[in-house]
Amino acid sequence: MDRKTASGFLLIIFLVFVGFGDSFLPKPLSSASLSTRTTLNKWIIGLFPSWQPKTNPNQRTQKALEETEKGSKSR
Repeated sequence: MDRKTASGFLLIIFLVFVGFGDSFLPKPLSSASLSTRTTLNKWIIGLFPSWQPKTNPNQRTQKALEETEKGSKSR
């Protein structure tokens, strides 16, 4: 078995272990599979921090609406 085939085989084994291992493996390996998947999920989610807009896109509309409401109440 050459190096490229072995690497592909190990990658497939790892993906099956992480993706489906907790459903068919015995207890010590199933919990290891679940914890590995949970850790990888948290790590991948941590790579993309939540995006917070720097400005309020509706601020101008809200301000105009408030001014309109104030104008109609004073009449």
